[in-house]
This record gives sequence, C-alpha cells and structure tokens, in this order.
Amino acid sequence: MKKLLLLSVFIPSICFSQSLIDFNKDRLKTDQHLMIGLGSWASLNIVGSGIGWATAPNEEMKSFHQMNVMWNTVNIALAIPGYIKAKRDNPEIGFFETQSAQQKTEKIFLINSGLDIAYISSGLLLRSAANTNLEKQDQFNGFGNGLILQGGFLLVFDMTAYFIHNRHRKKSLNPLIKNIELSNNGIGLKWNLHASSSAGLKL
Repeated sequence: MKKLLLLSVFIPSICFSQSLIDFNKDRLKTDQHLMIGLGSWASLNIVGSGIGWATAPNEEMKSFHQMNVMWNTVNIALAIPGYIKAKRDNPEIGFFETQSAQQKTEKIFLINSGLDIAYISSGLLLRSAANTNLEKQDQFNGFGNGLILQGGFLLVFDMTAYFIHNRHRKKSLNPLIKNIELSNNGIGLKWNLHASSSAGLKL
C-alpha cells in the first residue's frame, strides 16, 4: 500500500517537473533565435553601412550610414552575450524561478519597446532641428534617419519578442499555475491533477 501511495505521488511530480523543464527549454530556445535575429540584423547593417559610409556621395548619406554602424556595433555587443546566456542557462529550475525569469523577460521587452519609441522620437527631433541649423542640416538629417530606421526595427523586434513570450506563457505556463494552490495545512503547495478536481499533489 505504501509503495502504491509513493508511486501515485512520485509520478505526477516527475510530470510536473518535466513540464517546467520543457517550458524553460522552449523559452531559452526562443531567446536564442531572437538573439540570432538581432545579431544578423546588426551584422548586415555593419557590413552594408560600413561600405555605404566609405562610399557615400554626400554628408547626409555618410551620417546615415555612420549612425547605422555605431548603433549596430552596440546591437551585436548585446546579441552575442544574450545568445550565450540563453544557450548556457539551466532549464531545470523550480516553479518560482521559472515564473520570475518569465516575468523578467516579458518586462524587459516591454521596457525596451518604450525606449524604441524614444529613439524614433529623437530621430524625428533631429530631422526637425535640421531645418533651423543649416550648418549641420545634412548631419542631423542623416543621424535622424538612422535613428528612425534603427528605432523602428527594434520596436518591431521587441514587440514581436514580447508577444512570442507572452503567448508561450499563456499556452504552457499559465495552465500549470492554475493547478497550483496552497496545501490544506497552509504549508507548501499542492498541484491539482485536474483543474476541476479537489485532489492535489503536495509540492
């Protein structure tokens, strides 16, 4: 009887842990793909605008390509460590660590989206300032166009990343959260095997 009782507790516990591990593996794999995407964009910009910077026919285009190169040097400096971190992070973490990591990831991409709007706004302000500063008009227009392009890309990138992670959480993590509640004695947690059932597994 004791063996049957231990088995009935042990098997659901393994399933629950495996579900968290699978969720974290998918979360980290998504981050790897995102960092590859960011790094690819940065690399293409550095090469393309590096050539454009050297061969630009006027000051405005030169400033535009210069901004792209400088901006994407930062992007690639973020993408490479980001990819390495996502590659090396351990997916075998507990429920609360998983929830914390997921919330942090979604929050980062939302905050970045707000910063991206600020970058675009800065580009528009530079273009506006060019109209009253004839001495630096070409430079301001070039830098402004670069900020608008890079800010626009990052806005799409960060919002896409947020929605991917948000959808993943709702699909795979939230069902686990709904089946977790405080144990009857208030000590520890229990995992309901069925959402509509009062039977649970103490964690």
